[in-house]
Amino acid sequence: MQKREVSKKKVDAPKKSTNPHLGMIYIFAFLFLMMAGYLAYFIAFEADNVVNNAYNRRQNYFAEKVIRGDILASDGTVLATTDVQEDGTEVRRYPYGKTFSHVVGYTSNGKGGVESLANFSLLTSDENMLTQMMQEFKGEKKNGNTVTTTLDMTWQQAAYDALTSKEGAVVVLEPSTGKILSLVSKPDFEPAQLEELLAVPAEDKDKDSFLVNRATQGLYAPGSTFKMITLLEYFRENQNLDDFSYECDGVIDVGNYDLHCSNHKSHGNLTLKSAFAKSCNGAFASIGLGLDISKLNKLTDSLLFHAELPLALPYNKSSFTLSETSTDFEVAQTVIGQGETLVSPMHMAMIMSAIANDGILMQPYVVEKVESEEGKTVDEAKPEKYGNLISATEADILVQYLSEVTASGTASRLQSENYDIYGKTGTAQTGVDGVTNSWFVGCVTVEKQQYVICVLAANIAENDNNAVIITNNLLKYAMSEK
Repeated sequence: MQKREVSKKKVDAPKKSTNPHLGMIYIFAFLFLMMAGYLAYFIAFEADNVVNNAYNRRQNYFAEKVIRGDILASDGTVLATTDVQEDGTEVRRYPYGKTFSHVVGYTSNGKGGVESLANFSLLTSDENMLTQMMQEFKGEKKNGNTVTTTLDMTWQQAAYDALTSKEGAVVVLEPSTGKILSLVSKPDFEPAQLEELLAVPAEDKDKDSFLVNRATQGLYAPGSTFKMITLLEYFRENQNLDDFSYECDGVIDVGNYDLHCSNHKSHGNLTLKSAFAKSCNGAFASIGLGLDISKLNKLTDSLLFHAELPLALPYNKSSFTLSETSTDFEVAQTVIGQGETLVSPMHMAMIMSAIANDGILMQPYVVEKVESEEGKTVDEAKPEKYGNLISATEADILVQYLSEVTASGTASRLQSENYDIYGKTGTAQTGVDGVTNSWFVGCVTVEKQQYVICVLAANIAENDNNAVIITNNLLKYAMSEK
C-alpha cells in the first residue's frame, strides 16, 4: 500500500503594516490626550489664578460690567466697599484706612493685599440669572461678590495700636486652622489716598517703602528667636538634655573674637533650660560649635528656609547661610540668630504655629468665603494641612522650654492670670550703634483657644519699648475686648 503524501502548505506570517502614516497618527493621538489632560487641569486648578493675575486685561472688561464687591472682616464689618456717585463714578472706600492698609490692600496704582488676591471674585457677579438679565436690560452694572476674610477686628485693632508708630510688623495666626487673624505692617498708608501719596515728590529713594508689607516681605535677622532651632538640632543630636551645663561669665572667646551676652550680663551656672530662658549667647554659641552643620542645614530646609511658603500673599523667602567651611565665629554668630540668617515675621509665626499644633503646620489663609450679593455662598475655604515640620515629641519639648522663657526668663513680664503664654524673645544688631531689631514670637491660650503672635519692632533704640512691651500692650488691648 502506497502512503499518501499530505501536502504541506506554507503558512505565511502576518504582514507588518507598512502604512507610513500610522506612527504619526499615534503621536498626534498622544499629543491630543496630553493637551486634553492639561486643559482639564488648567480649568480645575489654574484658571482662576490666570484670570486673577494683575496683568490679565480681561479684568478691565469685568470692571466695566461689575461693581467691585465688598471686603469684610470675619464678623461682617465692612473693610472695603464701592460707593457709586450720582454721575455713576465709582469710589473705593476703606472705612478703617491705615489699620488694615497692607492686608486689605488697595486698587489704585496697581493692586495689593486681599484686593489683589481676591480680585477675580470681587469683579465676578453670582447673582441669580433673572437679576442679571434685568440689569443687562436696564444697562446697569452687576453687583460683584462679597469676600469675607479671616481677619479679626479685635486682634487687628489691638495689634495696630500696640505697634504705635514704630517700623515693624505684627502677625496673629490661629495655629489649629491657619487663619490669619491679624496682619499689621508699619509704616502704613491711607489706601484711598495712595495715588496722591505716590505723586508727592521726594528725594528719598525709599519714599515708597510704606508699600512693603513687612509682615510677609520684610526680612530681618531673627536674633535669639533662632535659638529655638539651635535647641531643636541639639536635641536631635543629644537626646539627654539634662546632661548640659554651662558657666556663663558674660563673654565667650570664639576665634579671637569676644561674643557677649546681652548687656554683658553674667548668668552664672546654667542648665540648658535656664540658658534658653535667659537667652545666654555664650551657652548657645558653645552648643552651636558642637553641632553637625550639615544636619543643621537640613533642619532649616525642613523649616522652609530657602523654600516656597504655603502663603497666597506676596512674600520673600527666608534664608540661612552656614557651611562646613564657615569659621567658628560665623557658626557662633549664626546659631544665636545673627550672621547672614534672614527671616520674615510671617515665617517665624508659621514655625511657632507648627510648635503649638503638635508639629503640624496648617496653611495660613486670609480669604474665608465668597458670597453673592444675595448671600449665596460661592466658595468657602477649609483649613488645610501643609505637613509635619517637626515631630509631636519635639514640639512638646520646645513648648516646655518656651514656657520657661515666660515663667522666669526674658519674657516673664508677659505672665498673666488671664491667659497662658509661652514664647521666645530676640534682639538682633542692625549694624548701627544703639539700634536693634526686637522680636517676640509665641503662643497665648485664652479659654482653651490658641493664638500665635509674632511681633517685630525694627530699628529701635536699645532703651525704647521692645517687642515684649509691645506684645504685653497688644494682649492687654485684645483681652479687654474678649
